[in-house]
Amino acid sequence: MTKSSRQKSMMAILKRYEAYFKPNRFFLILVVILSGISGLAGIAGSYLLRPIINRYILPGDVRGLKMSVAALIVIYLIGVLFNFISSQIMVRVTQKMITALRKDLFGHVNSLPLSYFDSNSDGNVMSYFTNDIDTIENALNTCFSLMTQSFITVFGSLIMMFVLNIPLTFFTLVCLGAMVFVIYDNGKRSKKYYGRRQTFMAALNGFIREMIEGQKVEKVFGREAVNLKNFRTYNEELRVASTNAFTYSSIMGPMVVSIGFMNYTFTVCAGGFMVIKNLLDLGTLASYLIFVRQFSVPANQFTQQINLFLAGMAGAERILHVFDLEKETDEGKVVLSRESSAWEMPESKNLVPVRGEVTFHDVAFGYDSSKTILKKISLYAKPGQKIAFVGATGAGKTTIINLINRFYDIQSGTITYDGINIKDMKKKDLRSCLALVLQDTHLFTGTITENIRYGNLQATDEDVRKAARLSNADSFIRRLPMGYDTMLKNDGDNLSLGQRQLLAIARAAVANPPVLILDEATSSIDTRTEKLLEQGMDAIMENKTVFVIAHRLSTVRNADVILVLDQGEIMERGNHEELISKKGRYYELYTGAKQLT
Repeated sequence: MTKSSRQKSMMAILKRYEAYFKPNRFFLILVVILSGISGLAGIAGSYLLRPIINRYILPGDVRGLKMSVAALIVIYLIGVLFNFISSQIMVRVTQKMITALRKDLFGHVNSLPLSYFDSNSDGNVMSYFTNDIDTIENALNTCFSLMTQSFITVFGSLIMMFVLNIPLTFFTLVCLGAMVFVIYDNGKRSKKYYGRRQTFMAALNGFIREMIEGQKVEKVFGREAVNLKNFRTYNEELRVASTNAFTYSSIMGPMVVSIGFMNYTFTVCAGGFMVIKNLLDLGTLASYLIFVRQFSVPANQFTQQINLFLAGMAGAERILHVFDLEKETDEGKVVLSRESSAWEMPESKNLVPVRGEVTFHDVAFGYDSSKTILKKISLYAKPGQKIAFVGATGAGKTTIINLINRFYDIQSGTITYDGINIKDMKKKDLRSCLALVLQDTHLFTGTITENIRYGNLQATDEDVRKAARLSNADSFIRRLPMGYDTMLKNDGDNLSLGQRQLLAIARAAVANPPVLILDEATSSIDTRTEKLLEQGMDAIMENKTVFVIAHRLSTVRNADVILVLDQGEIMERGNHEELISKKGRYYELYTGAKQLT
């Protein structure tokens, strides 16, 4: 978070959330009115104590006292009822606002470019939906109606104190000024530290999430002690930030209460002296003392709510930081006509058939401007061709795949799909004509059928089973107790790595796109399963343009073209026999004279 964003004023932050307040403004105004009436009921009850004492208690009028007590009960019941109604309305309004905020946040995070997720941990992203949303929810639920009621009670009591006795009230005004200074000064300091607390909490949650997901790796390499040390560092940072935040915020309550007690003590002494000297009647003093207490207690509640409010503002500011991130841009105008399986050109209205032809022409790319990963890459993949990329780790193989999908945009050169610059295509339509199988598979919570159908939501159950048979996943699926209805959780932990990869390949098969990308797709499959898979893969790849990345060179022997990459450049190209006969880089890799690293 930048320094300027941390220094945003509270009003500026609240202004940004106007879209969530506006649809509920009627109910929010109603909450203010009901909370105000509840506060006014307490004020009215306190003021009635003056005539009750002077007119009924001191003269001994029992009947009048009974009537007055009955009236007080009615007034206080009205206050309780309106307070209950306002709190119930606020609960429902809060949930509507939080639901809308969470939906918009999820939609915005989903629209961010892949580079954002590459540079931010899962735990940090998750903290926006948990810690930050929770603090906003608590602030709205608790603070809005209570702060409104406390505000009205404090200033209503102040007005009534002026009505009852002006000299005594001037001292109360001095106490009010002291309270306002304490609240403002500590609130300003607390806001800064609450923001740091949210940031460190996000970092700690991200670390914990990584450690839980990597338990096997942690235990295999005996890194428990190291991770515990790192955890203590994160935990200590959170402790310091939380201590500072709560130190300043916790000062407010006791100081406001102390100021209130000073005010009350002075009022009792001064008021008692005035009663003795017949400058003030007993009923007025009793009523005035109640208002002094009503003035102090809500003021203390007000400071407690400010702590919650400040925490909520810190969470709101962090979420605004996410909303300020630019979405993945899509300036493309060429769309896919699924009825005719062709690209619709926006100006000429011509249709270009979808064939799966991919070309790179002098493509240069780097993840940042300081380092170029790919240097003037040119390649041509005809429809139905199988193109294989081989080379050492970091040579740029996966980067090429990322560029075909437009996960990143190139610095120079052009990439075309069916002769159309992919920058001119709608990203969603471009990606619907590609299927990607990664080395690290990801399975969602749901049945096996649902996970395979993720590649094509319109696929029938028979389409799903056909895709599973093509990838040779059908045999192991049928052996499961629930078959295709088996539930998968925690990224498919109840399956082996090979089985998960077979499901990922089946997902790509059911999508049935013109271009298929396999990034180490068979890395987690044993040799026996790989041989079985080849038959299904041949069927999946039939009439498709296929890009393959593989360290196991035996899997690319039948590729039409093999491209050997080194440090972002194509060093050799040709089929297996041609490259072997050249006895160059590929020959060294294939024969083991040089190792893939």
